[in-house]
Amino acid sequence: MSLSTARSFLSEAGYGEQELDANSALMELDKGLRSGKLGEQCEAVVLFPKLFQKYPFPILINSAFLKLADVFRLGNNFLRFCVLKVTQQSEKHLEKILNVDEFVKRIFSVIHSNDPVARAITLRMLGSMASIIPERKNAHHSIRQSLDSHDNVEVEAAIFAAASFSAQSKDFAAGICNKISEMIQGLDTPVDLKLKLIPMLQHMHHDASLASNSRQLLQQLVTSYPSTQMVIVTLHTFTQLATSSLIDIPKQIQLLLHYLREDPRKAVKRLSIQDLKLLAKKAPHLWTKENTQALCECALTIPYNSLKLGMLSVLSTLSGTIAIKQYFSPGSTPTPSRPTDLVRLAQECCYHSNLAVAAHGVTVLSNIVANASYSFSIDSLQLEQDTVLGVESLLVLCSQDDGTSAQATLKTALACLAKLLKSQPHLSQAAVEFLLCQLHSARDSARVLMCHALAAIAMQQPVLGEGMLGDLLDLYKVAGTSASDKQQELLVSLATVIFVSSQASLSAEVKTVIKQELENVANCWTVYRIARQASRMGCHQLSSELYQSLRTRVASEHFYFWLNSLKEFSQAEQCLSGLANGDYSGAMGAIADALRSYQKGIASLTAASTPLSPLAFQCEYVKLRIDMLQALSQLICTCNSLKTSPPPAIATTIALASGNELQRCGRISTQMRLSMDEFRNLATRYADLYQSSFDADSATLRNVELQQQSCLLISYVVEALVLDPHTTSFQEYSTLGQMQAESEYERRMMSVFNHVLEEVETLSRKHPPVSYLHTRCLCDAVIALLKVPLSFERYFFQKLQSTSIKLALSPSPRSPTEPIAVQNNQQLTLKVEGVVQHGSAPGLFRKIQSVSLNVSSTLQSKSGQEYKISSDNKTNDIEQRVEPHNDYFSTQFLLNFSTLGNHTVTVEASVVDCSGIEWKTGPKTTIAIKSLEDPFSQQLRHQQAQQAVPQPGPQRTVYGRFP
Repeated sequence: MSLSTARSFLSEAGYGEQELDANSALMELDKGLRSGKLGEQCEAVVLFPKLFQKYPFPILINSAFLKLADVFRLGNNFLRFCVLKVTQQSEKHLEKILNVDEFVKRIFSVIHSNDPVARAITLRMLGSMASIIPERKNAHHSIRQSLDSHDNVEVEAAIFAAASFSAQSKDFAAGICNKISEMIQGLDTPVDLKLKLIPMLQHMHHDASLASNSRQLLQQLVTSYPSTQMVIVTLHTFTQLATSSLIDIPKQIQLLLHYLREDPRKAVKRLSIQDLKLLAKKAPHLWTKENTQALCECALTIPYNSLKLGMLSVLSTLSGTIAIKQYFSPGSTPTPSRPTDLVRLAQECCYHSNLAVAAHGVTVLSNIVANASYSFSIDSLQLEQDTVLGVESLLVLCSQDDGTSAQATLKTALACLAKLLKSQPHLSQAAVEFLLCQLHSARDSARVLMCHALAAIAMQQPVLGEGMLGDLLDLYKVAGTSASDKQQELLVSLATVIFVSSQASLSAEVKTVIKQELENVANCWTVYRIARQASRMGCHQLSSELYQSLRTRVASEHFYFWLNSLKEFSQAEQCLSGLANGDYSGAMGAIADALRSYQKGIASLTAASTPLSPLAFQCEYVKLRIDMLQALSQLICTCNSLKTSPPPAIATTIALASGNELQRCGRISTQMRLSMDEFRNLATRYADLYQSSFDADSATLRNVELQQQSCLLISYVVEALVLDPHTTSFQEYSTLGQMQAESEYERRMMSVFNHVLEEVETLSRKHPPVSYLHTRCLCDAVIALLKVPLSFERYFFQKLQSTSIKLALSPSPRSPTEPIAVQNNQQLTLKVEGVVQHGSAPGLFRKIQSVSLNVSSTLQSKSGQEYKISSDNKTNDIEQRVEPHNDYFSTQFLLNFSTLGNHTVTVEASVVDCSGIEWKTGPKTTIAIKSLEDPFSQQLRHQQAQQAVPQPGPQRTVYGRFP
């Protein structure tokens, strides 16, 4: 039997291919397991991890692991080894095994084999399963016995299993600790076995006394066995134990610093530095000033560059944390020169011949400038100059080298420069001039990184962007000399900096230069990336032309429709770029042209979507933009109606009679109220889009939030100027302009917000509503918002993080159209299981802390008569939060269907991130329930109905009249 069918089942189904169910895939693999050929059995075993990844629900995983346990019990050692590897690869699925006892029973039967290799594989199998059987006494006993075995393979397997169980079980750790101690201290135990036993002590952290005993044992070992290998293993175990128990970290830092200073062996020093870096990342707040000072002294006196590099990496890690503030804080009795040792060390290392050492020195200096509070006699101005000189010297050195280490150092130096300029903005002008000068002589790989740094600086300080443009254009003309990958990357990076520097207003000369270079050497992918950057920076005319040139150069109709939609969107936004203040009729025409292009674009975008790539965010974002433009156009029409349809002569009389002052304005008041409601509805829809975009980057989320604020602003202005000027407050929007803008688009939008609010506040205080001044202010606000070029952010083009949830409900109907029958006097237990699925970069922007499940039921149709049922029991609406473990979660709901009829149960999932923010990611699943009357009630009702029917009287006949 060939397993090609099973492999095709477990491969990713392409567009248009039918994806078969899990049972079919499991059956095919089961045929392979029952094959008489060893090769096919092994091939079937190693395909199980793919099966678990594609169908990660307990019913299938339970059946699959039971089949693997049978193979383990009956097969040879090679098959057992394959099953062991599958179990270790699928460790996160082990907790989904339902029949744990049966699974362990089949595995454990091999422990009584006469073959020590089989027993060793079984012990490793038990150790891999320790997370689901931490308290199995028979497993504990077998591990203890195997530690006394005379077979080295079995003993090593027992050590692995003992370490795994010690990490999971407090009882096992407490019971095995003495035996491990005896074996380590025993004279008959070989040294190599002791080296394997010592790391087990890092798991003895379940309580304080156990951790203390383990630490005392390690202290005895490190003094009793001074050999290099023994000291290294013992010290590292010391560190691991301290990081788990937390209370001994300060002592461990002192111990490692002691060995770093006193022990002459390089290997011990290197291990001490590695563990110190681990503790610096784990608990920087526990590093005292004395600890940091001792490390500085060691680094100043050490003659070996490799060890100095390690110490500096620890110090650079500490310099970015609270430890640097503790180091420079005024202590009890410090000498004035002591706190400058760190600065002196960093200044010396900035010009070191080793690039990695110099990078760490620059990192320490930039972190000191950015974070430290200078309580001692340190010249901050001199320190800034030293840092800038150190960064510049490192940039000059690395920009001429294409090596991997030089590029890594260059990235570090540029990151330090960006951090320095963010804290010290007055240094930016000189830094930009230096980078522009270096761009001409640097290598292509270094130029790309420098362009990224220049773009970041220009986004932080747009004033500096204009001065870059001339040099960047000169460099762009000579940059594209070949079609190599580095040249293509350089073209994209230079174009990005030009877009940022131009601030969304490209001149004809700049466009000509860019297009000419792209036509000469650029490939299609480079052109697309540059067009994408132009769309992000608001340069829509250029992006439209580039998308136009790419449409017919793709191999798929979906790509054609995608590029065509992008071209239409860019043309639509370009229509809005020529708006002039006060030209309201021109604004109406421009909006109409933009809407025409947007409608063409949304049709192409819909055609570009596929089941594997539905483009849900893009479609919803564009639909909201279309609706917003229509609402803005309608608002301008409403403002013009004050001129075209003024209030009637009797408007004042109607206002006095009704007591509503707005009636003086005529029909415009009703139209304004409708317009305000429409903008509030748009803001709600933008908020829903924001909540559904869990995988979006922060810039995209800020963009959506700005669109929402625009809608809220217009609705607020309508209310403040026309509908309710007396009670409207400005406090809700007073802090909007104080938000930190991270791009030119955000900066311009916030400027418009503040300007509109100031105009509205001034106007509402001086003039009563509603006059031409108010409608002109509204129209000016609309034009001001439209004049800011829309930015299509990264998530519109690229999805860096992918997170989805797959739900399984039980009981499930036999067929999708058949409802589940439930008696009305019983409650239904609905079990909801789910799996969190990630893409290639899980948790890049935000991570899932818990999953919120909402279960609600709706009565679709009644059957029969309602009998004294309270309204509280008619529907269900339950919400529950569960925390996924190994990307799996499960919970149960108790639902009541006392009302007879057909019900629809809806289960909706949403995720909660680590900040406590809830995201409406879905999915939403529905099942049909049919509530039936229980037999006893039905019989009782029939009896009552029969008793209620009156008995018929005696019939009269012709003979009945005569006695």
